[in-house]
Amino acid sequence: MMEASAAAGLALVPMTLDDVDEVHALECSVFPHPWSRANFSDSVKAGYDAWLLRDAGGQLAGYFLLMYALDEAHLLDVAVAGTRHGTGLGRYLLDTLCARAKEMGAESVLLEVRPSNARALAVYKRFGFAEIGRRKGYYPAHEGKREDAIVMRHAL
Repeated sequence: MMEASAAAGLALVPMTLDDVDEVHALECSVFPHPWSRANFSDSVKAGYDAWLLRDAGGQLAGYFLLMYALDEAHLLDVAVAGTRHGTGLGRYLLDTLCARAKEMGAESVLLEVRPSNARALAVYKRFGFAEIGRRKGYYPAHEGKREDAIVMRHAL
């Protein structure tokens, strides 16, 4: 668990359409192949469970988006601002989104992650996510190539 001192002054608030530009900017700053602005806008419009983590000054520290299907939650996207990597906020967001998914009746959380995203893979594995499969050529990659996705599951 994240230390209380690291979580001090942070607030979890629902994502709205007014937040999309800021969320997209954070996404672009931390991922080489980011979601588009339209992906975020469409997710908010569709009513996906989308949350922001803001500090006391209102600065965006991270976010997550969940989609529910029957008894599963699908983690569509999660990110922590680059200046806050290594502070425990990734773990905090995973704790928070898993608690949220459980509240919504989910029995597990699924996600896809790039094999090249070593930092995220390590965080997910430490948290207790287990690899359950691969999706071949799932992600766009450099120079028009494709990258597989590792599919992971965490029981709640």
